[in-house]
Amino acid sequence: MEQQWPEGPHADPDAARDRYNADMRASHGSMRSLFHVELPIAHVGLVIVISASVFVGVVWSPRTGVIIAGAFAALFVVALGVALVAGSRGRSAVRAAYKFTFGWADWITP
Repeated sequence: MEQQWPEGPHADPDAARDRYNADMRASHGSMRSLFHVELPIAHVGLVIVISASVFVGVVWSPRTGVIIAGAFAALFVVALGVALVAGSRGRSAVRAAYKFTFGWADWITP
């Protein structure tokens, strides 16, 4: 079976590889910009989680508020573990886990 190239039968494999690498860089760049979170936005997420935990604890039961706060604390610990395994150390690992855990506020703030 003969392979069909967009350039025709005289395709240049190096040019195809360069196009592929450029497309992958563009794709990775767009993913980074999608998940890029500033620290103040993560602070907003933390405030929302604390407020929601206190509100739920007062309205329903304290146990439910603690469960919500505990779920986010567990997510932070898992994210911190992943950041440490990925090679981040110290303050950088904590910042990455914090942004991952509470950075979702970027999607709800204007």
